[in-house]
Amino acid sequence: MANSSRVIPLSHAKRRWLGWSIHAFTASGACFGILSLYAIYQHQLYVAFWLMGVAILIDAVDGMFARMVNIKEVVPEIDGTLLDNIVDFVNYVIVPCFFLLASDLLFGMWKWFAVMVVILASTYQFTHTDAKTSDHFFKGFPSYWNIAVFYLYCWQLSPIYNALILIALSTLSFIPIKYVYPSRLDYLTHNKYLRFGMIGLTLLWGLATTGLLWLYPVTNNFLVLISFGYVLFYIAISLYRTWIPLRAQNK
Repeated sequence: MANSSRVIPLSHAKRRWLGWSIHAFTASGACFGILSLYAIYQHQLYVAFWLMGVAILIDAVDGMFARMVNIKEVVPEIDGTLLDNIVDFVNYVIVPCFFLLASDLLFGMWKWFAVMVVILASTYQFTHTDAKTSDHFFKGFPSYWNIAVFYLYCWQLSPIYNALILIALSTLSFIPIKYVYPSRLDYLTHNKYLRFGMIGLTLLWGLATTGLLWLYPVTNNFLVLISFGYVLFYIAISLYRTWIPLRAQNK
């Protein structure tokens, strides 16, 4: 049930209009997905990354907007979770897989094998009944394939290493590690300042990664440190919460 203190105090009609607008905003992520596919088809890989970035931004904030209007109540005829999953599968799986096929990150049979493994692992992750846990974590690698492809593109490793990394990440989809849901931090910590700190670090990662894309092919060691340092921190805090779940507060 939504927290009433966070719901925008508007009339039902206005909240319903906002609800439909938020669903349209979520659906627009798929529009950026198709634009990303077209850019990849045109071999405009740099442009494709910017379009993928816009899709990530939409996904990062639409859930917050939906909770602000209690969208399940005001637009009950639309399944927002299903809509979000459809858009996410396009942007986080199909687009990066097409990028892998159209670029030189993989070669030969490794290209097709790695891409098919990624797709099969992702279909499992998206449809698993406990893929998003009741305490707002992802269980198993949460199909961040667009982000993975961005790092592989920047690192310029050999195709065989890229394939091995993709297969390793696909394997993690089946291992019940609880990964932090960056926009749902209720069960990460009881301390609101630490939750704000996590949000701040995520925003800093976004800015640093955007900076790396802006500067590409020139690199910046400071931005690399921030961007990849956050990834390591994200993995560490996810492992910590997997092994040591947050205990309920005593009332």
